[in-house]
Amino acid sequence: MFKNLEQLIQKIKKQRNKDPKISYTASLMKKGNKFCIKKFMEEAKELAASAKYSNKKNIIYEAADLLYHFLVLLEFKKTSMISVMKELKRRQKISGIQEKKNRNKNVR
Repeated sequence: MFKNLEQLIQKIKKQRNKDPKISYTASLMKKGNKFCIKKFMEEAKELAASAKYSNKKNIIYEAADLLYHFLVLLEFKKTSMISVMKELKRRQKISGIQEKKNRNKNVR
């Protein structure tokens, strides 16, 4: 299951510098940070709407779109999924309530 995710991450990395006329991923990257964020937010809204109004099949479809755009955004910002996973692992060591209190002190 996670092998597919790793393959997608690698494909996004490879597509980064391809011709934007033939690679959707490259076209997103070329349009810049603001555009990548905009696409991610659009997909997040679509997933939220699907979760509220749609069936499971549509939720899965929109979740896949959101995941793709999340990974594109990470790659654009040169941030690895490994770093995100390490942060999730770190957070598992403390309660969600405590983590939220700490977040205000440590982040931003």
